[in-house]
Amino acid sequence: MKTLIVYQSLHHKNTEKIAKVLAEELNADLVKPSSVNLEKIKDYDLLGIGSGIYFFKLHRSVLDLAQKIPSLKNKKVFIFSTSGTRVTYQHNDLKEIIKEKEGKLIGEFNCRGFDTYGLLKYIGGIAKNHPNLKDLEAARTFAKKLLSSAR
Repeated sequence: MKTLIVYQSLHHKNTEKIAKVLAEELNADLVKPSSVNLEKIKDYDLLGIGSGIYFFKLHRSVLDLAQKIPSLKNKKVFIFSTSGTRVTYQHNDLKEIIKEKEGKLIGEFNCRGFDTYGLLKYIGGIAKNHPNLKDLEAARTFAKKLLSSAR
């Protein structure tokens, strides 16, 4: 199954760590939103989109990219993210875009990531040492489940 993973990871590279584990398990191409060729997306069977969470939302660059994709019809899609807290309602904007473009959402993954944004820097941040080995293993397990459900 041909897989593309698009991700944005700033600050501490938390999401990049998860994206690399997913790409390894899924034998996927891994790119940043600014490098995506929209015409080539149709060549992939599975599309993963992820970023850190910024102000309770996925990064603007991945949301903008998703809006630019002409269609996700018959395309299987998954979402992943890292955040100081562990909640997936932060994926709602992207889930709406996937639905509008007729994509099939087959999974979501979120784990904690070291967060020192804004006022958090004054207390040394939250979710220190995340993603950790347990988080990376959870990402591997998620990828294996994706393979099963994407067939």
